[in-house]
Amino acid sequence: MGWIAMNTPATKVKPAPPDVRVLVSGWRPLAAPWLIGIVLALVTVALYWPATRCDYVNYDDDIYVRENPHVQGGLTWPSVRWAFTNLQAGFWHPLTWLSLLSDSEFYGQKPWGHHLTGVVLHAANTVLLFLALQRMTRARWRSAMVAALFGWHPLHVESVAWVSERKDVLSTFFWMLTMLMYAGYVGTAGAGEALRGRKGGAPAPPARGPAARYYTLALVFFICGLMSKPMVVTLPVVLLVLDWWPLRRLEITTPSFKLKPVLPVIWEKVPFLAAAMVFGVITVHAEKGVGALGATSLYPLGGRVQNALVSYMVYLRQTVWPAGLAVFYPYPATFSVWRTGGAALVGLLVTALLVWAPRRRPYLAAGWMWYVVTLLPVIGLIQVGDFSRADRFTYVPLVGLFLALSWGGYEIICRWRYPSLGLAAAGAALVLCLGLTRQQIGYWQDSEALFRHTLEVTEDNDLAHNNLGIALGRKGQTDEAIRQYQEALRLKPDLAEAHNNLGAALEAKGQNDEATREYQEAARLKPTDADVRNNLGAALERKGQVDEAIRQYQEALRLKRDYPEALNSLGLALCHKGQNEAAIRQYGEALRLRPNYAEAHNNLGAALDDTGHTEEAMDHYQAALRLKPDYADAHYNLANALGRNGQTDAAISEYEAALRLKPDHAEAHNNLGIALFHQRRTDQAIRQFEQALRLKPDFAGARRNLDVVLAAKARSSALSEGATTP
Repeated sequence: MGWIAMNTPATKVKPAPPDVRVLVSGWRPLAAPWLIGIVLALVTVALYWPATRCDYVNYDDDIYVRENPHVQGGLTWPSVRWAFTNLQAGFWHPLTWLSLLSDSEFYGQKPWGHHLTGVVLHAANTVLLFLALQRMTRARWRSAMVAALFGWHPLHVESVAWVSERKDVLSTFFWMLTMLMYAGYVGTAGAGEALRGRKGGAPAPPARGPAARYYTLALVFFICGLMSKPMVVTLPVVLLVLDWWPLRRLEITTPSFKLKPVLPVIWEKVPFLAAAMVFGVITVHAEKGVGALGATSLYPLGGRVQNALVSYMVYLRQTVWPAGLAVFYPYPATFSVWRTGGAALVGLLVTALLVWAPRRRPYLAAGWMWYVVTLLPVIGLIQVGDFSRADRFTYVPLVGLFLALSWGGYEIICRWRYPSLGLAAAGAALVLCLGLTRQQIGYWQDSEALFRHTLEVTEDNDLAHNNLGIALGRKGQTDEAIRQYQEALRLKPDLAEAHNNLGAALEAKGQNDEATREYQEAARLKPTDADVRNNLGAALERKGQVDEAIRQYQEALRLKRDYPEALNSLGLALCHKGQNEAAIRQYGEALRLRPNYAEAHNNLGAALDDTGHTEEAMDHYQAALRLKPDYADAHYNLANALGRNGQTDAAISEYEAALRLKPDHAEAHNNLGIALFHQRRTDQAIRQFEQALRLKPDFAGARRNLDVVLAAKARSSALSEGATTP
């Protein structure tokens, strides 16, 4: 019996979804690393370009640039020596100071130059991150996604748009260079010795040739990073994480895990760990020196642990939903048990989930460990300052989250039926980041915009009220500034800075007694604040207590040796006591520290004038006017010197300039009258004396001069009439 052939219907085969790798392969001509790097750099610079139009802000920028005489002086041997020897601002970061000194040398005090350097460094960090990850993983587009998220995420605006955070972008520049060199080290043949088990876990023999050069450069760049900002101390641990994934030099997830094969890789990190420990000790010492480490009574351990747990979760939320970002987040008065417990539970669950089974998806655990470890120094377990957290602290840690998101997202898209939609979603996320980042940069336009926004998105923010008051006071809005200081003191009655600033505002309104009380309260709350001592001295001097004022100035200089304002104030007080030679020395020291200090030039000129050095005095008056053309007192003093020197026409011109700037200057009206009278311009002289008396009715000198000129005019009229009588 033969077989009967039967026609059977063909089986319907479901078409396989397109592979995302096939889609991406179509972009191969665009996938050259150098081209991706150029695009990342150009987009990042274009995104942050508006930051170059931002002003300085009154939150640390005064310390770092605007009122720092060393930085203002640019690159000089004394300033370079100072950069390596001071612990100002609570850090030993000489390379950060050198970077700012270089900007001042090239751009002067113009904020755009300082901002431009920050933008360029951020763009460089973005490209270096891409190059390092691409070299370690050979995954170009995923590495590019991590770099793009790093470069364009709004949480990073604070690190870039804030001049004082130069230390963030500069230290990260060296962090990225360290990673790139480490990838080169691992990729060379000599580094393979580290993988070979040694007896007893002994260290591998030193690498030679290219491997040694890469290793040495990695260590040098790491130390440079520490000399820019000590937050880089966690990098050795991150290198160990990278050894596990993506470099796969360690196998620590197998059931038969043994420690001995791991020890050689750990030995590699000993020089890095030693450098990190040294810089950690220096940082703690520096922070204690400026009083930045919070007192245990103010921030007990339990509260710090709760704040750390909540901050980890808040940073996670802000990464996904970056809304309500602010320059200062106040430390909570209390912590919700539910919120803290929930944060702890979520953290434990995420950690367990990602670390429990990392064999198939090690990038999730590696990214999470990067995030947790790099945040440890700034998470608040050691409290520095009065804030609970800060956007700038996420600059490096978010790289770990971006790693997990990019690699995890890629795997999801590969399994998705419509991978093109996944790619579109990734593109939309980047576009959203671009828009939010550009918006966030706008809040850094100036101090007023920054702190008004901060008050909109935070509650009970005493620092924001205080700093907004400073910004308004500098714009002449004294009454509104006073309201801001009073609100800051309502929230925090022991805020010495607000008492000091309120004193300055009251002084501007002529309420000297109230101002003095505020300065005294600020000095009681913060006796080591040199600015408070200087302001209190000025208030006491105006009350006629010159000796006590001098003691306050001297105390300010003891607390802050390089303090041009206190030197200038001390010089004025010594002049009031007739000690002109001693005053001249103080003014000279102030000008050595700050050569462009117009007020010190003017005051030194006055002291020299009083001691008979008129020509030298005029040089300093003119220097003051070159620096500050609208300086009425310098015009007035120069006019007096010119008049005594017989240059009456020039003196009249300077008096008129002074009166254009300060019409209520009674002495200038009087002296202009004298100069006009010497030129026989009697009627004009009379008008000047009369104006001086309208402004200052008890001005005896102007009254006497007016009487003399009127008498002279009467005699001249009488003689004229007598000469014409037939």
